Amino acid sequence: MDRYMSGPQLARLLSIDPAARPYYRVLARTVRSLVLDGRLPVRVRVPAERNLAEALGVSRTTVTSAYDLLREQGYLESRQGAGSWTALPDAGSLGTDNPWLAAGDDGLLPMHAAAPSAISTLPGAISAATGRYPRYTLGMGYDPVGIAPLRQAIAARYTARGVATRPEQILVTTGAQQAIHLVAMMLLSRGDPMLVESPTYPHALDLARMRGARIVPVGVPDEGWGELDLLTSAIRQSAARLAYVIPDFQNPTGHLMDDAARAALAATARRYGTTLVVDESWCELAIDEGAAATPLAAFDTDGRVITIGSASKLWWGGLRIGWIRTTAATVRRLAVLRASVDVASPLFEQLVVAELFEDIEGARTERARLLGASRAVLAAELAARMPDWSFLTPRGGGSLWIRLPGPSSVALADAAACQGVRLAPGQWFGMDGTLEGRLRLPFTQPPQVLAEAVRRIAEARLRGAYGTRPAAPLTPAL
Repeated sequence: MDRYMSGPQLARLLSIDPAARPYYRVLARTVRSLVLDGRLPVRVRVPAERNLAEALGVSRTTVTSAYDLLREQGYLESRQGAGSWTALPDAGSLGTDNPWLAAGDDGLLPMHAAAPSAISTLPGAISAATGRYPRYTLGMGYDPVGIAPLRQAIAARYTARGVATRPEQILVTTGAQQAIHLVAMMLLSRGDPMLVESPTYPHALDLARMRGARIVPVGVPDEGWGELDLLTSAIRQSAARLAYVIPDFQNPTGHLMDDAARAALAATARRYGTTLVVDESWCELAIDEGAAATPLAAFDTDGRVITIGSASKLWWGGLRIGWIRTTAATVRRLAVLRASVDVASPLFEQLVVAELFEDIEGARTERARLLGASRAVLAAELAARMPDWSFLTPRGGGSLWIRLPGPSSVALADAAACQGVRLAPGQWFGMDGTLEGRLRLPFTQPPQVLAEAVRRIAEARLRGAYGTRPAAPLTPAL
């Protein structure tokens, strides 16, 4: 390595506001932005901590903290005796300083997570569950497949949606992510091809990497799933053992797959021996009239569709209750497999969700009203402040999938953090650094929070990845 940047050279390139706080984080963000946009090339040796500290007029401890953060994120590599040099992180790694691991009390508006606050009926359901709880203390306290009242409620909901289901076909899990994890443990071995949409839910990609699967991404068209040529060809050519799809208000695009496409997808999976793992976490979040489709499992004729559901989006993420709908035989296999994970989901939360199912239509109506109002405000604020951003307004779900006109979404996320807003850039939802020009913006926060967030993002576009964090951040209302 023969390229080297001196302390004064890097300091001139950084141009950081001396009043920026916390300075070490601003320094790390700025270096990261320089690397991402190519102004600071990869494999360039950066100045020693003492030299850069002198050039910036800050303490060596400040620069040391910034370098440590950059190493954790993968933007610096170091070797004793050789110094440190710029790098790019593994495209499949989110790093240790990413929004999913961020503290909830760090003062940043949480525009990285599409997670609505609790439904208004939750306190009543908690009260009712509290009254029922003592009777369960006479037993062991856990059931590997889930308590009977909840499994009955989930099965009844599937039946009402047009897919005849028995309680024996339901396995209650600790959130949808555990459900995906259990299915992957059962079906995937190292090196097996796993088909995913691009963009898709980031934690599904994490799981595929953890299992050592060969990920086969298939692009989701901007206008949504119409013709399934890309998806069908990918299934055929890859011989994918498992395909993870989100047909209902796809995360992050918000697209809704129509019934004809669902039938064709089920037929393709059946023809080529692929198991479809269908994530329905958002399926109850229709906003517009008529924004609904038949469950993909209704087109299944041989048990090849495994459906995953969740209480998180409709009711509240803090409940951490999900479920799997599949054949009764597969439920038994999964129940044995989960013994190595957590044996059973928490009893009290299961009782709460069973109570919430009693008024699921009321919850759907409330969510549609609240999300509709927030969606309208977010779209209007973006049109007013960022008219060069483009997006399609989804008929349900919880987010807008934005196409940016210029800088990368990572650079924008760095700048927005300096203005008190936490974002999830497009690369999080794709493979190998793709989707750099995209950004997911959720509308699951109240309208006043969204308006303030857009104002700060607009300011971030002007100021870049430096500056001071607002002293009194707006706290989202529950």
